[in-house]
Amino acid sequence: MATSSAPIRVLLVDDHTVVRRGLRLAFDLEPDLQVVGEAANGQEAVQRAGELRPDVVVMDLLMPVMNGVDATRVIRREYPEVEVVALTSVLEDRLVIDVVEAGAAGYMLKETRPDELFEAVRAAARGEVRLDPRAQQRLVREMRGGGPARESLTDRELEVLALLAAGATNKSIAQQLDIAEATVKSHVSNLLSKLDLRSRTQAALYAMREGLVVRDP
Repeated sequence: MATSSAPIRVLLVDDHTVVRRGLRLAFDLEPDLQVVGEAANGQEAVQRAGELRPDVVVMDLLMPVMNGVDATRVIRREYPEVEVVALTSVLEDRLVIDVVEAGAAGYMLKETRPDELFEAVRAAARGEVRLDPRAQQRLVREMRGGGPARESLTDRELEVLALLAAGATNKSIAQQLDIAEATVKSHVSNLLSKLDLRSRTQAALYAMREGLVVRDP
């Protein structure tokens, strides 16, 4: 993860050269974002992520050789410090759910404004979740999991969950609740286990679905 003084290192993944070139040109205008590499398919993405260890991978989903969902799953398993933001032209319920379950911290559409994409990348580098509003709506409605009812969570776990869903990092949650960051990590781990969820992104979506936090549409 990038420090406050270092630029956020970004790996661009898309099977279309013209898309990668356009993204690079756009990212190069942002002083706090540094494109460190490119890949043309999911298999290359996994390899480049291992070589470059970027802070964030901007990942297309529909690609040859290995798709973006599978690549995201491998990267998040092998290099958990590397975050992934999905960037696709497709808004399909199953695809949205699959990439979030694979561990993506963001889901943006290629028609989104550049500043929104940049903010999603910055948020991912901070350990926060950013979703296109349309993808968020589909995920809240369709997301699998949820496991036991929310009543299984303690009051403190509910507080942590609400702050996590609002985009707070572990450090920010610790400061707001006046507890140790290690304690926050423990609470996050416990609530994920209780709710049968796999990631902070899923937890955030669960909180939205249950009305624990309200995000602007």
